[in-house]
Amino acid sequence: MFAVIKTGGKQYRIAANDLLKVEKVAGNVGDTVEFGQVLVFGEGENVTIGAPFVEGATVVGEVVEQGKSRTVVAFKKRRRQNSRRKIGHRQLLTTVKITEILTGGAKPAKKAKSESKAEAAPAAIAAEKPAAPKPAAPKPAAPKKAAAKDAE
Repeated sequence: MFAVIKTGGKQYRIAANDLLKVEKVAGNVGDTVEFGQVLVFGEGENVTIGAPFVEGATVVGEVVEQGKSRTVVAFKKRRRQNSRRKIGHRQLLTTVKITEILTGGAKPAKKAKSESKAEAAPAAIAAEKPAAPKPAAPKPAAPKKAAAKDAE
């Protein structure tokens, strides 16, 4: 059975036990993630196409690795102008092993962490920040210099 899922603004054709490198998904190594945006699933000639998504279909995967892709260098040069710019970028990636393709509203075998919940988790953590520390006590005032001039 195969499925086409949408994540990170891209579409991927996957099957069970596939390793897939996708845009960063929140989660630690060993966590399970659930992709709810399934566009197509099926096997052979028996294919179900969603409009735009298939109702009740989910794909469950396990996070294998959190990492970065290779460096992409953007180099721009304006000839005879003594002007050039070099910027590097490394995209954050998550390697996911697809464990199950579920249809008909079936629940995953293990407790899965939904992708949409995983993206909302950092915002929830930011909202639960501890209160700011209390300001330090004011420093004692330094002796005035005018008093020192009067003593002379």
